[in-house]
Amino acid sequence: MIAGLIAALLGALFFAAAGYLGVLLGNAFADRTAALEGGPPPQQPPLLLLIGACGAIGMLVTPHAVSQAQLLLIALVCVSLVAIWVTDARRGIVPDVFTLGPLAIMLVVALWQHQWVLFISAAAPFVPFAIAALLSRGRGMGWGDVKLVALGGAVLGAQVSILAFALACLAAVGINYARGRKRGVIAFAPYLATAIGVAIPLGMWR
Repeated sequence: MIAGLIAALLGALFFAAAGYLGVLLGNAFADRTAALEGGPPPQQPPLLLLIGACGAIGMLVTPHAVSQAQLLLIALVCVSLVAIWVTDARRGIVPDVFTLGPLAIMLVVALWQHQWVLFISAAAPFVPFAIAALLSRGRGMGWGDVKLVALGGAVLGAQVSILAFALACLAAVGINYARGRKRGVIAFAPYLATAIGVAIPLGMWR
């Protein structure tokens, strides 16, 4: 009991530090990048909330992790999700380094361990989102969002990711409708990143 509590607290601190690193990276990228032309209006991301959310994820997943490698991978994903949240909110951009970087690491490890199901999991949400991006010509759905859902599929698995992203879509539409933004471009990646972050500990409890 005490050992589990200590592990949870240490995990919270470690993941909060990962979230802070994500804030630094996201702000550094945003400070050096112009806003996307025709993109969503810039917003100030809730930095303390993002760091706290990462700490909560660490507190929940650390006692259930099967290995240190798994914890490090989840922490890396948290860094990427926070950085994506920040850059998309501020500049309307989802940098490839924050999506394709961790995704490439996961796919290489899966290839080495012959875990072919991870490729299927990444492709399951990628395909419908890619179709949406093609049909909207990148306006209704950006290609950065498409790469983000591929990362989410690899992290969460096909079934959980599709459900999480469906809820993210509903949340994005509902929140922006409530704010009176019935039309126009919105920063969609924060909703997707939030869905992934919420689903990570839920997936580990299955």
